[in-house]
Amino acid sequence: MKMKVIGAVAGLVLLAGCASNIQAVKSAQGTGSPFTQALTEEYKAFTAEEASEYDWPNANYFAKKGLASAHGDNVLPEDLANWDIPADKQSEMAAGRQRLLTDLDGGARDAKPQDAARAQARFDCWVEEQEENHEPAEIARCRDDFLKALAQLEAKPAAAAPMAPPPETYIVYFDFDKSNITAAGQAVIDQVVADAHKMGTPNISVTGHTDLAGPAAYNLKLSLRRADSVRAALIKEGIPAANITTAGRGESDPAVPTPDGVPEAKNRRAVIIIQ
Repeated sequence: MKMKVIGAVAGLVLLAGCASNIQAVKSAQGTGSPFTQALTEEYKAFTAEEASEYDWPNANYFAKKGLASAHGDNVLPEDLANWDIPADKQSEMAAGRQRLLTDLDGGARDAKPQDAARAQARFDCWVEEQEENHEPAEIARCRDDFLKALAQLEAKPAAAAPMAPPPETYIVYFDFDKSNITAAGQAVIDQVVADAHKMGTPNISVTGHTDLAGPAAYNLKLSLRRADSVRAALIKEGIPAANITTAGRGESDPAVPTPDGVPEAKNRRAVIIIQ
């Protein structure tokens, strides 16, 4: 950062002040929004980096930004006008800062607090290293970290996978104690076949049912015969046999609950599902 050399005595006083802030930020706990809390941790880590290099003025400077973040203050990315940035780097860095500010002001602090904090701190790292301009690897590291965080900040959420359409359901009804396909039942089967052809080669399940008249064991067999009758009709109309599964539920799953022994037309059915 732009600075003037000060006297030795004043330098010692400055160093003492630096140490105070650097020490304080180590134990600072972020308050306020998730963004300011995350930013506190980012500046805490950045301060430690600078201190490990004995760059006390910059460590102190970013420690103060970390402390301000910890108090919940609105801390902004560095203003390039306050730094001696090489002329050939200013355009790229100004464009990066503008992108970052646009994202932050556009709601990124709330939507992606961790990425937003990372991007801001890494931008400041890039600025600080670029002003020093003597460690190309460190400049590149900070710049790359910033651009990576910025890309994550600007990434659009993946589009939700379209919900699978609900399976098509059809019902074929049967006469009392019968498993043959009636004219009305054939019309339903014709519709099933037409819809199945539109879908390519879907899987089709057929489940037979009975009413509660008659013995349960007999009704189970009757429900299987009804399912098999529908299966045979579908195969006859061109549906591959391998695509059709059948099952019988007997009287165990009535569409219309009735007392045992009571006939009910709506329970004498086969349910066809295409999926």
